[in-house]
Amino acid sequence: MHVLALGEPLLEFSSVQDRPLDAAEQFSVGFGGDTSNAIVAASRSGASAGYLTRIGDDGFGTALLRLWEREGIDTTHVVREPGGRTGIYFISRDSRSSSFTYYRAGSPSSRLSPQDVPLPAIEAAAALHVSGITQAISTSACDAAFHAMRAARECSTLVSYDPNYRPALWPLERARAVITRSVQLCDVALPNIEEGRLLSERTTPNDVLRWFVALGPRIVLLKMGEQGALLWHKDQISEIPPHPVVPVDSTGAGDAFDGAFLARLVDGDSPVEAARYAAVAGALTTQGHGAVNPIPRRDAILAALHEADGGRQLAGGDSVVIS
Repeated sequence: MHVLALGEPLLEFSSVQDRPLDAAEQFSVGFGGDTSNAIVAASRSGASAGYLTRIGDDGFGTALLRLWEREGIDTTHVVREPGGRTGIYFISRDSRSSSFTYYRAGSPSSRLSPQDVPLPAIEAAAALHVSGITQAISTSACDAAFHAMRAARECSTLVSYDPNYRPALWPLERARAVITRSVQLCDVALPNIEEGRLLSERTTPNDVLRWFVALGPRIVLLKMGEQGALLWHKDQISEIPPHPVVPVDSTGAGDAFDGAFLARLVDGDSPVEAARYAAVAGALTTQGHGAVNPIPRRDAILAALHEADGGRQLAGGDSVVIS
């Protein structure tokens, strides 16, 4: 297996109108959960993929299971909890932004524990992807994430980590402590600039990047939305250009970036090549509503990247040596 992810999946209800939640009249049903989004993106980019989680034996859990099966994702280690209520969330939006309302307290995913982590599956994977949201939803889920990361390090499985800091889920000081330790354990750190500024208490992208670099990952990829990304690898910083689009809905774009990057990295691309590819994948994901439906497949990403490069060979951004 190329990429294995652990975390919390959710069923998504997205308003079809630009209205607040209390005025929304119709919702489209979709899927969400950051690591689930990422593993779908990895699969659509050609990686063999698997998911570790707990879901209910309710209809929402069945819908998620069918999604992963349609996407070719291995669900061998998805635990179905009798009587469990799978988490859901609602998206409402206006012309300027989207708002999210979650119903996940007491969900099966919040009861993830180290006992749910199958060590042979981690050993067989090329990469394990974990996020801060999993660590924030409960103490036992946090323990499961750390257990999985430590196990991956012991068997030389690459560890990928997205802080995905959500202030509503946990206090900044606890989040900073947990995320700092997680970045120390990972090989690939995938923060975004907003959370990076909060966690590092630094302002400029270069200073935020260096804060993560100092914690020890082999690769740090700082996502900056319409400003592109900064990649650190082997003492070099590479500027990854943005792919120009007019965004419709940014839900899940960072997750799609993560999954696309890992798919290409474990398939042999250089970090710069994988980051260029991921930047296009993330941008294309903003062209539709919801987290999963707009995630592009490999052919569409390569075509867009080829067009953006004017037919040149897939290549990376400009690099500078860290002084």
